[in-house]
Amino acid sequence: MRFFLLCALSCLTFISCNNQSTKSNQAKDSASKIEYPDEMVKVFDKHGGLDQWKKMKSMSYEIVKEEGNEKQEIDLQSRIEIITAATFESGWDGENYWAKADTSYKGNPIFYTNLMFYFYAMPFVLADEGIVFDKSEPLTFEGTSYPGFRISYGDEIGVSPEDEYFIHYNPNTFEMEWLGYTVTYYSGEKSDRIKWIRYDDWAEFNRLILPNSLSWYKTEDGEITELRNTRNFQNIIVSENAFPGKTFDMPEGAKVFERE
Repeated sequence: MRFFLLCALSCLTFISCNNQSTKSNQAKDSASKIEYPDEMVKVFDKHGGLDQWKKMKSMSYEIVKEEGNEKQEIDLQSRIEIITAATFESGWDGENYWAKADTSYKGNPIFYTNLMFYFYAMPFVLADEGIVFDKSEPLTFEGTSYPGFRISYGDEIGVSPEDEYFIHYNPNTFEMEWLGYTVTYYSGEKSDRIKWIRYDDWAEFNRLILPNSLSWYKTEDGEITELRNTRNFQNIIVSENAFPGKTFDMPEGAKVFERE
């Protein structure tokens, strides 16, 4: 996968679950009629439910950074996005990936667009069409076993269809606790190196349970060991109102990046 990925998964085509054990325990989301494993429906419900999520049209938040907060604004229907940081602007307007910065800018808006959004908007982005659920081995950390699912995508889905995610939840409350992911954007090949994010700092925003922070953990020999770093979020807004029409327009002087 890309490092957070996450690929710009804005236009996906549904592929039904192909794991037989998972197929036997599926439920339908009342809004979309897409089938999900029963356990995933319980996770979605714990975080406010897919019906509430699907009402939302816009999301914005700021990622706390020493050089100045980075604001990200996303249209939840199309996943077009604009990112405003201390040293650059970047985004995707539905047609072009672009960035506006000085010559010191080393980023890649194709890779970065929707990256942090995809991490932040868990577990709801796992209701996107085109996703395949397979039960995975439980994740054990500090004596607790967290059941979960391996998430994969159909061919040609998103920027990095080889990406994989692993969602693990509290077995008693069904609250999401961990996200594992692999990074394939630059290599284009599947990877068995899983990075892990802990979700343990939740709050309610417009009846949805979303994170105030995300914590990346170190691994050793495939086992999660200790905290690596934490990203904090501020000024979180999720709304049933769409952004004004010109919010995501590419600014004059921006450079367009082409997908390879």
